[in-house]
Amino acid sequence: MKIAVFSACVYDQEFLEKYNTNHQLVFFEQALNFDNVALTKAFDAVCLFVNDRADEKVLSALVENGVKLILLRCAGFNNVDLEAAAKLGIKILRVPAYSPEAVAEHAMAMILTLNRKTHKAYNRVRDGNFSLASLMGFNLNHAKVALIGTGNIGKALYKILKGFGCSILAYDPYPDDTLRAEGLVYASLKEVLCDAEIVSLHCPLTDQSFHVINEQTLKYFKKGAMLINTSRGALINTADVINSLKSGQLGYLGLDVYEQESALFFHDLSEKVIQDDLIARLISFPNVLITSHQGFFTREAMQQIAEITFSNADAFANGKPMPNEIKP
Repeated sequence: MKIAVFSACVYDQEFLEKYNTNHQLVFFEQALNFDNVALTKAFDAVCLFVNDRADEKVLSALVENGVKLILLRCAGFNNVDLEAAAKLGIKILRVPAYSPEAVAEHAMAMILTLNRKTHKAYNRVRDGNFSLASLMGFNLNHAKVALIGTGNIGKALYKILKGFGCSILAYDPYPDDTLRAEGLVYASLKEVLCDAEIVSLHCPLTDQSFHVINEQTLKYFKKGAMLINTSRGALINTADVINSLKSGQLGYLGLDVYEQESALFFHDLSEKVIQDDLIARLISFPNVLITSHQGFFTREAMQQIAEITFSNADAFANGKPMPNEIKP
């Protein structure tokens, strides 16, 4: 098949070419949207990532251009209008899991960095400043952690947190019986937030989870608690979180995702004026750590993404069962 790969960085091209199963690939650096959908003419499929847009207008144009398949090289699919795709007859295949440990380990790295302030200590020592002032953290052993979502990534982080001796509660509309058998206690969202020193988000973005962290739920947080988001930016109402940081209700914030990240993440904007006032404000806080959607970014994850993407493409091309197909 002839596949148009959008949001393609150098590392995407490296791994996709390495594990290609004899498909014709054309790489585009820009994210797919209605303004550039004309690029997809004469392609059989498009390969998309988290910031590519596949709403009804784009999907209709894709079908007019002859595209029959969307290959998502990610687990999330909130950027695709599934109902419109079904009506138009375009198939959607995703990578349901790619090294969940990679994202869980990144979440843990953010927790450790914010807590023990190793990023600040590193910069201080390079400047010849060996003071410990303002670098005090807290023990993770016996610390209370709230896991919001216990899918593959939440489950992986649960195992890591257990190793640190944390006390863990979870909220998930679909509790995992295996984790329950291991001793994980599930409770309501309010109950898990109220007493947690660390809250980590690991749920998909749906109509129900949109802005699950907002002005009201932030009031449930223990004063000075830490919030980590390595899932989807729109799980958090950014303006409400900024207000909570300003008041001191929220003590730390770690973001690997951001609600308006498509205009920022994966790009070098170091010589430009950032027009997004919310992220500029977040960057100014000393107790905020932001990374650019790199939680997934390990060799193992990139290999799995490429391999599963091409197994999806092969299944479609050869008329075989497609276990990774997404339907409304």
